[in-house]
Amino acid sequence: MHTLHGHSFIAGKLTSDSPKTFHAKSPLDGGELLPAFHEASAEDVDHAVRHAEDAFEIYRRIGDVARADLLDAIANKIVGLGDILIQRAHLESGLPLDRITGERARTCGQLKSFAALIREGSWVDARIDHAIPDRSPVPKPDLRRMRVPLGPIVVMGASNFPLAFSTAGGDTASALAAGCTVIMKAHGSHPGTAELVATAIYRALEKCGLPAGVFSMLHGAGSVVAQALVKHPMVRGLGFTGSERAGRALFDAAAARPEPIPVFAEMGSLNPVFLLPSALKERTAAIAAGLKVSFTMGVGQFCTKPGLVLALGGPDFDAFAEQFRTQVQSTMPATMLNRSICDSFFAGVDKVQAVKGVTVLAESNLDADSAKTQGEPVAFTTDAETFILHHELREEIFGPYTLLVSARTVTELIAAARCLAGQLTATIHADGADLADFTDLISVIERRAGRVVLNAFPTGVEVCPSMQHGGPYPASTDARFTSVGSAAIERWVRPASWQGFPQDALPPELRDDNPRGILRTVNGVQTR
Repeated sequence: MHTLHGHSFIAGKLTSDSPKTFHAKSPLDGGELLPAFHEASAEDVDHAVRHAEDAFEIYRRIGDVARADLLDAIANKIVGLGDILIQRAHLESGLPLDRITGERARTCGQLKSFAALIREGSWVDARIDHAIPDRSPVPKPDLRRMRVPLGPIVVMGASNFPLAFSTAGGDTASALAAGCTVIMKAHGSHPGTAELVATAIYRALEKCGLPAGVFSMLHGAGSVVAQALVKHPMVRGLGFTGSERAGRALFDAAAARPEPIPVFAEMGSLNPVFLLPSALKERTAAIAAGLKVSFTMGVGQFCTKPGLVLALGGPDFDAFAEQFRTQVQSTMPATMLNRSICDSFFAGVDKVQAVKGVTVLAESNLDADSAKTQGEPVAFTTDAETFILHHELREEIFGPYTLLVSARTVTELIAAARCLAGQLTATIHADGADLADFTDLISVIERRAGRVVLNAFPTGVEVCPSMQHGGPYPASTDARFTSVGSAAIERWVRPASWQGFPQDALPPELRDDNPRGILRTVNGVQTR
């Protein structure tokens, strides 16, 4: 059995004891979990980044096939950790064992998916334009272009996904696939889980004969280590999933550097659900039941949780609200990820309840147990006029909360949609002529969301090439990119061109004989 040591890993070596320590606390009972974890120092941060920079010069040149072998090896080593990983993640996050087991499968699936992507090789988007030396009036040079890795990347662990969006999660997997080295800042809520996965990564690096500096993992309970990392001059980019406040602080720090770097932060989202008239009338009970499952799934701690429902008021809306009330009342409280998130949830609920014109529609018939860090499902209702007037009603509340908004007219419903900021998702329930009748509303919705869902619910994100998980600010800091799916690799690369180079000095992907057999654009035509 692996014994946790509570130290950061820098290029495979443990850091020395530091005077500042913290403990993970299990949200299941509030108890401290052993061991104590030592906060990384400023010197540790510098060493980790410098090792990553040194390793990058080797790692970026080893080729996609070797990097794919590493990703496959990491997935296999994570599975090899066995039940100790599942049990520790359960204790640190409060997430059920089956949820953690499923998340491990997703984590390993992501690694293997990126391995397959880069092993095939066409992801580099190679483009070749041959020279035309006798072109008049000016000769055309030989130009070749492809994507190349940025350099050392910082990845911040996410509280709500201790495996799939943390140490070896999607950000790390995509950055390693791109040819970047990674410095991982473990989340303070699940440091033991991070340490276990980091051990698996180092075992994979050793198996593949690659420099240990390709990956480092640093502990830190607060923002000090994160800020030091994003400001380090050798860091070339950062991936983050979390709150708007924390994400914006990192984004601002990166922009204030003498040499700014990209920060790909996935932050807050209400994920509005629009119920159009025919759907609301014909599927009242089914929509109410589906909404209940969606906003309480994972105790409302998914970034795609629907925290807002909008529809035209009237008898059909009232019938829906009554059905939904019964669904919410029968839903039990459940343990949230940590005490801070739980406290923020109840503070947000209190803030909404204090707004004049907002009323409680329903809450669980059972009270939350504070000793178990539980959140209690709750739904509020208000009218569109109140919703538009009060900005606090358009702020994300992370947890099992949602707000139902009724509009008097279509114009008012569109006005409510217009006042929304950027969203990860927006959902439309429509039957019959609804889509044709509400084109103006749908046009507004499409401009505000990265993913538009029809007749389903947004909770849960399919990991596949066509997924877009990112949206206009504040859903993410750059709506052009996704943090889920194979396109996530595009965050960690930049385009580069070679002009006039001989064949043997070019990357294999850009040589005329195309030794890897990848899909390329040659003289404007896609070909292998």
